[in-house]
Amino acid sequence: MDAIATPPARLVDRFEREVSYLRLSVTDRCDFRCVYCMAEDMTFLPREQVLSLEELFSVGSAFTELGVRKIRITGGEPLIRRNIMSLFQRLGQLPGLEQLALTTNGSQLTTMAAPLRDAGVNRINVSLDSLDPARFHRITRTGDLSKVLSGIESAVDAGFDSVKINAVILKGRNEDEIIDLVAYARNTGVDLCFIEEMPLGIIDEHDRALTYCSSDEIYDIVHGEYSLQPEEDTRGADTGGPARYYGMADSGSRIGFISPHSHNFCHLCNRVRLTAEGRLLLCLGNEHSADLKQVLRSNPDDTDALKHAIVAAMDLKPERHHFDLSAAPDIVRFMNMTGG
Repeated sequence: MDAIATPPARLVDRFEREVSYLRLSVTDRCDFRCVYCMAEDMTFLPREQVLSLEELFSVGSAFTELGVRKIRITGGEPLIRRNIMSLFQRLGQLPGLEQLALTTNGSQLTTMAAPLRDAGVNRINVSLDSLDPARFHRITRTGDLSKVLSGIESAVDAGFDSVKINAVILKGRNEDEIIDLVAYARNTGVDLCFIEEMPLGIIDEHDRALTYCSSDEIYDIVHGEYSLQPEEDTRGADTGGPARYYGMADSGSRIGFISPHSHNFCHLCNRVRLTAEGRLLLCLGNEHSADLKQVLRSNPDDTDALKHAIVAAMDLKPERHHFDLSAAPDIVRFMNMTGG
């Protein structure tokens, strides 16, 4: 590793994109088995290979010192990890961190929403692909819709700055629920983001090329029922995510679209991901990575070594991904391994 006397105050890659957003995976385990996220029979990481909560905090703290302003906790399902609330509480106190967010399947929110808000979490995303209990169970393989809906209600009641639903639409599976999901978001007072399926991991449950539903197709369906008004495009700015949002004149809810296939947004990318085993992924759709676990365990309590490794990794960040639904996936890791 090349020595760097003083790490810079901001992280910038070779293409002059500033990295201000870290997605921090705390586990590859989940209590659901969503068909687009993982195989039905999964082998999870041995616990000793997963970063400890202390190591995860060290990474979050180092990134914040390097100018990252938003950290999103992901999994797997983050809220099933033992003692996870202690990590939220510590991260919530980091100087300079403007947003502490969470992506969850919602199964634990009924009891954990209020404590999460007290710990400093201000934004929550909940995955919800169907409002039909039987269909929801088929898509998640194990999920209980009533628990998730109750969890979303608890999150709304807890008073987060933002509660958002994420929905993956698959043709032949749930495209007939697009308007129902929009109506639910409007009635609940939350935002809704439609996400094109990511081709990560080899699955046999469905053919991604056949089930692919583009953001343009979904937009046309929604716009036919509710007039969508484009908002200023803030993707990648001020630690914003990759979604393009639209408002509705008669509702405070917004409709977003994340379009890695149909409308590539790599030129705006301001984020990196840390997997639960300590791989710093510089791109969702590439294998470019740095091993931060090795740095952490070879240099305990050496913050400078960790920051130097993070700075050096910025040179690995590629210009863009190249998803191709017609071919076998280049990325064999599943989304739960990547950090959802």
